[in-house]
Amino acid sequence: MTVQIEPGRCFHCGEKIPPDIDLSVEIQGERQPMCCHGCKAVAQAIVDNHLEDFYAHRTDPAATPEALIPDALRELEVFDNPSVQQSFVHQKVGDLREASLILEGIVCAACVWLNERHVNQLPGVRSFHVNYSTHRAQVTWDNSQIKLSQILQAITEIGYHAHPFDPGRLEAMHKRERQLAIRRIGVAGVGAMQVMMMAVALYLGDYEGMQLDIRNLLRWASMIVAFPVVVYSAQSFFISAWRDLRHFRVGMDVPVSLAIGTAYIASVWATITGTGEVYFDSVTMFTFFLLLGRLLEMTARHKAGQVADELVKLIPATAHRRIGNQLEAVAVADLAVGDEVVIKPGEPVPADGLVREGHSSVNEALLTGESMPRGKHPGDSLIGGTLNIESPLIMEVQQLGQDTVLAGISRLLERAQEEKPQVAELANRVASWFVAALLVVAAGVYFYWYQVQPENAFWITLSVLVITCPCALSLATPVALTAATGALTSEGVLTTRGHALETLAKATDMIFDKTGTLTYGQLRLARIEVYADSDGPQCHRIAAGLEQHSEHPIALALREGVTPLPITLPVAEVGRGVTGRYEHAEFRIGNLDYIRAWHPEFSGNVSHSSEVYLATHAAVLAAFVLEDRVREEAQVAIRDLQSQGLAVHLLSGDAPLAVAQVARELGIAEYHAGLLPDEKLNYLRALQARGHVVAMVGDGVNDAPVLAGAQVSIAMGEGAQLAQASADMVLLSENLDAVPVSVRQARATMKIIRQNLLWAIGYNLVALPLAAVGYVAPWMAAIGMSGSSILVVLNALRLRGGRLPHSDEQVTATRQRVPV
Repeated sequence: MTVQIEPGRCFHCGEKIPPDIDLSVEIQGERQPMCCHGCKAVAQAIVDNHLEDFYAHRTDPAATPEALIPDALRELEVFDNPSVQQSFVHQKVGDLREASLILEGIVCAACVWLNERHVNQLPGVRSFHVNYSTHRAQVTWDNSQIKLSQILQAITEIGYHAHPFDPGRLEAMHKRERQLAIRRIGVAGVGAMQVMMMAVALYLGDYEGMQLDIRNLLRWASMIVAFPVVVYSAQSFFISAWRDLRHFRVGMDVPVSLAIGTAYIASVWATITGTGEVYFDSVTMFTFFLLLGRLLEMTARHKAGQVADELVKLIPATAHRRIGNQLEAVAVADLAVGDEVVIKPGEPVPADGLVREGHSSVNEALLTGESMPRGKHPGDSLIGGTLNIESPLIMEVQQLGQDTVLAGISRLLERAQEEKPQVAELANRVASWFVAALLVVAAGVYFYWYQVQPENAFWITLSVLVITCPCALSLATPVALTAATGALTSEGVLTTRGHALETLAKATDMIFDKTGTLTYGQLRLARIEVYADSDGPQCHRIAAGLEQHSEHPIALALREGVTPLPITLPVAEVGRGVTGRYEHAEFRIGNLDYIRAWHPEFSGNVSHSSEVYLATHAAVLAAFVLEDRVREEAQVAIRDLQSQGLAVHLLSGDAPLAVAQVARELGIAEYHAGLLPDEKLNYLRALQARGHVVAMVGDGVNDAPVLAGAQVSIAMGEGAQLAQASADMVLLSENLDAVPVSVRQARATMKIIRQNLLWAIGYNLVALPLAAVGYVAPWMAAIGMSGSSILVVLNALRLRGGRLPHSDEQVTATRQRVPV
């Protein structure tokens, strides 16, 4: 019996309401009184999660608010716990949170549309994108307005199940999906074979004659054998179709379910009444071929998203934490910032941190695409998921969980695969309307054939419903994008935006920054030019001594490879130079203006782009010529881009001589020096105003506005974080060879997408008339529809095949750089 709450008592817990309390919650259209803020909060949570029926069916009020929280809500609220969220939630600015989810129950593009539409309407949800290829979702929400448990509950309400992404759970889900699919295919296959044998006998009986009782026996036997195929094997089609119809959405499983359901029901009626035709063979064959096609499609989808899954699996489950002189094995989840861990040879790095002790080399191939290991020494940074090769390392943990570089890469990759370019949005809209139009056409076909040949009207309509299901149209784009971004990631190119490949394929101009992009961004001492018979090596040691306390790039270049002399009383002037004493003489090192304070007549050497001078009061002793070395692969990469028809530009804030020297060396005709960030942006906008599609490659903070302004932007992997945040793609490998490779891959991706769309549209244009005039049997329609979807997926997977295409010149240059 439902409990009745007396007036003056709390509607939630039944306690008497204090006179000074005036709290209430609207429940099922009426304001209900509450005795405290705790009851109000719990009641509001129940209302927000659409669980108001709980109050209608409860039999007894509880003494505390917590006792009245429904079990469904309580289970999901576990994910609101901050300690639980550490492993899968990334905290952004303020109360913004971001998490990766796994969605169960996704069967077609309509499911993606329904989930995105439903969740994005929730107050407090900033964005929600689902990747159809991997069934993973990326959600961003304001934690002050909505909790994660409420988002998960909202997804549950529309018939799907969502839970935080976990690589082990994802693998188990894939295994469970595959086993269930194989079981359903097995039942459908056995049923189809048995029914087909009986169908052959019925067909022969129609030509050669058959006793009525034998014919009825075979029909009843076919009906019984087909029953588990319809109820069990085809169950997923009916569930998906009902879910779509409940939300006034015509998904791709609606015509499929309509075809299977009506064919079976009509056949059952014909069997019971002993009149008309039966279609048990078509029902079972259609179910079998459709399930087989979806199994192959599912396998291909899992393969397409394999790179993203492999990234997550790089982090080990356990680590060796050092406490004093003792080692203990602990779960990586139990590590804390500041812990020291020992990484043995052959073990993966468990988190991001700094090397405190040891010397070794680390393989970062899966993150950067570089096959050669990198040496690591005390003070160097380590990235979680990379592999220690030679010797033990002791690392201090600095970043864990969702704050690591690997987690950030995974988030960016997921975001790129989940965001839909314009061509994908168009395909989904067309597919959505196509299903509705298909039902209208099928009704028209049935009406026509019912007037002309009533005995053929049903099976012809059945073929029309089956053969024209637009699965291939909806698969054309997402599978190709997932395969392409995964292939680029394995090459050390991280695609962070969904539109990046589509726009890069259309690019007409490529703008490069100089320092840190075309060059290494690290000054080195090219040579020493001495004056007044000075001793070059001695001048070098004095210069190193003057700069020994500075971390300026020039100071680092001067100190490299030399023992500095002891300098007393050093005085630095920011942006000019340093003055100090050595053996009773005063020395000065700095730029030309700084030296001219002692030697006004000195004019320097204008033939060099970057140099500093050493002087005493008596004379100028030497000039130190500094260079920022051009990347070894830059020339080949620029030439490859130009061969692909792109106009290459060089924009830099450096001195004109330095920029001109790099431009000449790389063969870049269009270059501009001494530009401020806003001047670079104006130059870019001028190109865009002339109709050019501009791609920008840069690395520094000053490049962030230009990266944001370009139609597609590429940031260097070791560049400033602000530049990477503004970029659509990131070169994790720091290798410029990847830029022309990315352009080539982007163009190949768009070519594959166009092929897929052309095939999907062409297939339907040909198949629909053939089915409508009666040339295609229902079982043939099932093979055609499944085959078209499989063909689209396999065509997209060509983007993952082997290494990505490089030019012959790139391959030769790479071989020359790799030591034998």
